[in-house]
Amino acid sequence: MNTHRITESAESRPARLSVGVVGAGRVGPALGAALQLAGHRPVAVSGVSDASRRRAEALLPGVPLVEPDEVLARADLVLLTVPDDVLPGLVAGLAETGAIRPGQLLVHTSGRYGTAVLDPALRAGALPLALHPAMTFTGTSVDVQRLAGCPFGVTAPEQLRLAAEALVVEMGGEPEWIAEEARPLYHAALAIGSNHLVTLVAQARELLTVAGVQNPGRMLGPLLGASLDNALRSGDQALTGPVARGDAGTVAAHVAELRKAAPGAVNSYLAMARATADRAMANGMLKAEQAEALLGVLADGGNA
Repeated sequence: MNTHRITESAESRPARLSVGVVGAGRVGPALGAALQLAGHRPVAVSGVSDASRRRAEALLPGVPLVEPDEVLARADLVLLTVPDDVLPGLVAGLAETGAIRPGQLLVHTSGRYGTAVLDPALRAGALPLALHPAMTFTGTSVDVQRLAGCPFGVTAPEQLRLAAEALVVEMGGEPEWIAEEARPLYHAALAIGSNHLVTLVAQARELLTVAGVQNPGRMLGPLLGASLDNALRSGDQALTGPVARGDAGTVAAHVAELRKAAPGAVNSYLAMARATADRAMANGMLKAEQAEALLGVLADGGNA
């Protein structure tokens, strides 16, 4: 890597940048709008579906919708906000067609990848950055507001670290440095915490509805809010409920009822109960003698 060229290019770059967005999903237009609020100038965006084009028009009004290679032709800073599995092929294709310019800042927002996925662009002279906002996006203007204080997983060459962190701060975020080799684990952790949480909450809502609760969201809100706060503050010490107490009979009753009313929820209940029991035993909350009957119920799936 020509570190002198990268450092010199980053330092001599104009304070305000022309910004392009490749991939008008839920993330790209929001980040483009945030950069616009910071004084940068969105100049082009690409999107394939009707929904992506509507998002671009709503969050980046007046910005031309063009093909990806034209986005790169117009912009100093390019946001590649495409699905993880699409990113390597997109980068390789842009490099092969000569669309990437030397000195161009190329930023992807994938949690899974660091900057190695941008190696074809680096060889073409681009400046590679990985900036992943640790937030769930809706594809609406509320996302721009939520970026305030949002942590970003940042990976970049050491010479571009300050530039990467500055961009995150300009978008309202808080940079958190993630090593290249740690990106997959970092992303797995966020998927467990965010994506799996949505699944668990949706299942709980559905089960309460089946149980006759008129407003499941209102019932769950205070409980889940308190549980999340306690877990963030205290970790495993926040565990409560029948698994943490070793109440094997209650857990068996839960599983039996789920098999009748919502068989699709049985496997996830058992998997989370086993994980909860393991953590409760590891931190001393659940003693071995209390756990024996419980683990028996979990081992046979509540069929005993």
